[in-house]
Amino acid sequence: MQLSKEKKISDMRAAFGDVLVELGTSNNDIVCVGADTTDSLKTKKFGDIFPDRMFNVGIAEANLVSIAAGLAIAGKIPFASTYSAFLPGRCLDQIRNTICYPNLNVKLVVSHAGLTVGPDGASHQQIEDFSTMRAIPNMRVVVPADAVAVKHLIKLVTRLCGPFYVRLARPSNKVIYEDNEAFFNVGKGNILRDGSDATIISCGLMVGVSLEAADKLEHDKDISCRVVDMFSVKPVDKQLVADCARETGFIVTAEEHSIIGGLGGAVAESCTETYPVAITRLGVKDTFGESARDEEIHLLLEKYGLTAKEITDAVLKSRSLERR
Repeated sequence: MQLSKEKKISDMRAAFGDVLVELGTSNNDIVCVGADTTDSLKTKKFGDIFPDRMFNVGIAEANLVSIAAGLAIAGKIPFASTYSAFLPGRCLDQIRNTICYPNLNVKLVVSHAGLTVGPDGASHQQIEDFSTMRAIPNMRVVVPADAVAVKHLIKLVTRLCGPFYVRLARPSNKVIYEDNEAFFNVGKGNILRDGSDATIISCGLMVGVSLEAADKLEHDKDISCRVVDMFSVKPVDKQLVADCARETGFIVTAEEHSIIGGLGGAVAESCTETYPVAITRLGVKDTFGESARDEEIHLLLEKYGLTAKEITDAVLKSRSLERR
């Protein structure tokens, strides 16, 4: 797969706001529902251009979801957006019973998840949203790795009917992908770097970290490491997981989420049904996060083991165990 060679910075939220305007220009059924975070989620731009299709319900997340459900019943394609601490954090009942049970065409798009929220700390660090959303029937979970992925995945979920949960990152990161919509399909993952000795499967901000780890493993240890962007957390790409397990012998997963019920859990579940191998899951280890200023976030990721070094160490340890 062709990766971007340009050293651009990726702003996922800005990309979301821009693609919403692009889609709204050509499709009058697209509407946006916000909960007092439209500036931060960059949906205000949509509201400025299409004020009759923007609904800001204030700090009332249960209403956010229920209003989006009503708009879907009326034939619209609603995008409901706020921080992940509040969606799904405050409105799980409405998501389950108002959107997923009737299988309505609502797109939930959140930001400020994981540990990289900033100084708001543990109360706002949503590290269990994958597991929550994965467990609800009809809900699909998508986690873009950069702004290019955001643009094409938002276009994709607009075309596909039914509920989606799309998780954006708050911090900017490096652009990974070339601009090509063919790279993105729900239920599929992308091999960003091929390799024969190990597989790293990650999503979101951890994809770039995984590529960094793979580069280091090849340079320092002559280990050929496959890197997979599993942006489709649900449904997960079972065939790709099985191929990686069979062809490389073990898998390391990395996610800015709890190791319980997240991407690592999805990969492990898939492996047990197809091609069982050893899996090391890197993520938040059944604990809450803590506050960190923006300039300290890298220290927080180090403390919780979400760095390229942690990934390389996990690959090396798994590789040594496999050879015994």
